[in-house]
Amino acid sequence: MTVDEYILQHIDEEGPYLEALYRDTHLRLLYPRMASGHLQGRMLKMFVQMIRPMRVLEIGTYSGYSALCMAEGLPEGAMLHTIEINDEQELFTRPWLEESPYADKITFHIGDALELVPRLGLTFDMAFIDGDKRKYVDYYRMLYPLIASGGYLLADNTLWDGHVVEEHPHDAQTLGIMAFNDLVAQDSRVEKVILPLRDGLTLIRKK
Repeated sequence: MTVDEYILQHIDEEGPYLEALYRDTHLRLLYPRMASGHLQGRMLKMFVQMIRPMRVLEIGTYSGYSALCMAEGLPEGAMLHTIEINDEQELFTRPWLEESPYADKITFHIGDALELVPRLGLTFDMAFIDGDKRKYVDYYRMLYPLIASGGYLLADNTLWDGHVVEEHPHDAQTLGIMAFNDLVAQDSRVEKVILPLRDGLTLIRKK
């Protein structure tokens, strides 16, 4: 038994709906590793329950797994806005969101978050960044003024399979993540910690 298997046996179950979604993601979509999965999904739900945000933003919906996990933890009256840039993803993802028990807590948008979010005219108590790694710095700069004081910003894949510690990285995704990590580390307006969970998860709190 691996450590990962041991962990999954000793945390809350993901439930049959999420299990079915995760299986369908692997059967029908390219790059199924992009889905959050059991462990991260339970963590996202618990983070939402601890923070108790009334308005959440997600950049990068993909199959909808992480959106459903966060919506599961939302209090009554709260809303999650999730944005997917790939319009071809909509045919797969929208039914999973709209047929879920949490459909009334999720608003699904198709478009470029950098263009769409400012037009929403909303502020957020919590945001989860899991979109284009090359644009993480742009997402952060856009989102910072839209996050309430004391609010949280979570960023996924911030260790990028260990490539962030390479001496001479050259691919755009790694460089984008490294620039984001450096920017956040130097930003005195926020508190931050990187969790070595899966591919790295950064928790950022706006002071």
